[in-house]
Amino acid sequence: MMQKLFLGLLIFVPIAIGAHFAGVSPTAVFFLSALAIIPLAKYIGEAVEELSLRTGPALGGLLSSTFGNATELIIGFFALKAGLVEVVKASLTGSIIGNLLLVLGLAMFAGGWNREKQTFNRTGVVAGGSALFIAVIALVMPAIFLQTAPLAADGIVEDLSVWVSIALLLVYCASLFFSLHTHKHLYLEEVGKYEPRWSIPRSLAVLCVSTLAVAWVSDILVGSIEPVVQNFGWSQLFVGVIFLAVIGNAAENFSAVLMARKNRMDLSLQIAIGSATQIAMVVAPLLVLAGLALSQPMNLIFNTFELVSIVLSVLIVNMMVADGESNWLEGVQLLAAYAIIGIAFFFHP
Repeated sequence: MMQKLFLGLLIFVPIAIGAHFAGVSPTAVFFLSALAIIPLAKYIGEAVEELSLRTGPALGGLLSSTFGNATELIIGFFALKAGLVEVVKASLTGSIIGNLLLVLGLAMFAGGWNREKQTFNRTGVVAGGSALFIAVIALVMPAIFLQTAPLAADGIVEDLSVWVSIALLLVYCASLFFSLHTHKHLYLEEVGKYEPRWSIPRSLAVLCVSTLAVAWVSDILVGSIEPVVQNFGWSQLFVGVIFLAVIGNAAENFSAVLMARKNRMDLSLQIAIGSATQIAMVVAPLLVLAGLALSQPMNLIFNTFELVSIVLSVLIVNMMVADGESNWLEGVQLLAAYAIIGIAFFFHP
């Protein structure tokens, strides 16, 4: 049923592109583009999954880390190119919060309903949570530096952001080595039970076409952000944190919830926490480095409200997964936390 839903949503791809060239209202183009990106993100993820099943865990893990958040990276790239730096930062914030609170909350609620509890590999999840916490420290330090050294030269903050980005990428490479080599037994849940459904040529074709289509539609989406902000009176912060983040994570929402319903909480947690970690450790650093190439400098100075939201989300999730068990009430609590933060961002100027 879900497959048919995503297949049906593909109709919005030509509609969004046609509406853009026909000069339709930017507001309509924004929402049409958003609907178009959702199924494309799903097919990128599905193609990567099919290739991973054929290439083995090492190369498969590399593919997943490269394309797992391709949608967020592409949207961020075009927003950065358009000079919407604050929108890019907000979308990164929203993606981290959304994966940890919205995606994981939905998964825990859906999987825990009609079950007393669900269990998962505590060691692997805690290791992933620790990596995420390191990433949060890296995101917090530039802001603290600016607060404690306000008279620092203008270029110092950008230089600091570049070096922090390089450090994050190195740490992420180390975490890949941990999960794919030295401790791969913690992450190969039910490997071998699933056979690939697509051939390699089909998987590569779907991956290439979907990625190119996401790039095209993302460019259209980003071009309509400012008119939407003006028409609805929303802040760029709210659009980035809620709309762009939810669009990019829509496919992961369905995947994590589906895995949780099948009582595969290890995989569901890997999707949610792993995606948030990739956003902080891979997507954010790559966008900082891309800003140098685009002559659109982007630093890692997030505002205090964004940083507090990220830190609280990480702390809440790490606390909930520490016992290796989950239930539907914990899912409701995570969803409530996401709703509270979302409402606060809506009213934030």
